[in-house]
Amino acid sequence: MILEVADIRIQPGRQAEFDAAIQHGLATVIAHAKGFHGFKVHKGIESPERYLLTIWWATLEDHTVGFRESPAFAQWRAIVGPFFAQPPVVEHFDLLAKSAD
Repeated sequence: MILEVADIRIQPGRQAEFDAAIQHGLATVIAHAKGFHGFKVHKGIESPERYLLTIWWATLEDHTVGFRESPAFAQWRAIVGPFFAQPPVVEHFDLLAKSAD
């Protein structure tokens, strides 16, 4: 399982609009992608224009090739992209250790 972490900065004052848009995009586009296994969205407290989106993918290629090179990626960016103050910083991670639930 691969964890994608996207550090998203949006335009000031558009949090309510973005909150609705990102949830809509996740439900209608991302959730239907091959290899998708779940997501979390965190909103910044000290930095209210900052969001951390984490998505679990079965493989790195499910995200980098299967999703990002598909028409669904353009649909996703059309929904959330208008809110970006700058391009998101996206990285991928493998699990090293975890606590008990």
